[in-house]
Amino acid sequence: MKLLFATRNDGKLKEAKKIFNSQIFQIVSLNEYNSITEIIEDGKTFEENSIIKAKTVYEKFRVPVIADDSGLVVAHLNGEPGIHSARYAGENSTNLENNKKLLKELQNFSEPHLAKFVCCAVFYNGENIISTFGELTGKIIHEFRGRNGFGYDPIFIPEGFEKTLAEIPFEEKNQISHRAKAFKKLEELIEKNILKNKLSKK
Repeated sequence: MKLLFATRNDGKLKEAKKIFNSQIFQIVSLNEYNSITEIIEDGKTFEENSIIKAKTVYEKFRVPVIADDSGLVVAHLNGEPGIHSARYAGENSTNLENNKKLLKELQNFSEPHLAKFVCCAVFYNGENIISTFGELTGKIIHEFRGRNGFGYDPIFIPEGFEKTLAEIPFEEKNQISHRAKAFKKLEELIEKNILKNKLSKK
């Protein structure tokens, strides 16, 4: 089954390909399709934004879509940056700029800076919507460590670990990440509710 992942982020695509069973699913990204106008993510939750992305991409290409919206939720900042994680320092901000702003916002708070990554993953095929969620709890530190991963990974240490997400090997990260948890659940529900229904109708 071909699934169009509503992203141009190669890091996200790599993660999804590792999570989904390659013998059942073929995951491709928007990089393999014609250009699409910018998707306005004006939802108020991770789930709303995920559904907006999935429906917009499906209406354009008519291919079953998976989409996600994820972000960092920091306790001291009342849940910020949340749904604004990718553009916390402004539109088109870089990972480094977002990280620096986050650390600046936290400088007047005592450690530990408890936080969690949250992901909502969505499947949409024009008829069915499936939503799943995943979380990864941990803390923010004030130094950049590691070169793996992307986003806030270099300053986030998962609960039970001493390394940041950017120091943890990709394969291990893919077992514990919020996105891995959400997409693993999504894969299972697609197989159970979509593929089995197709087979039963034949």
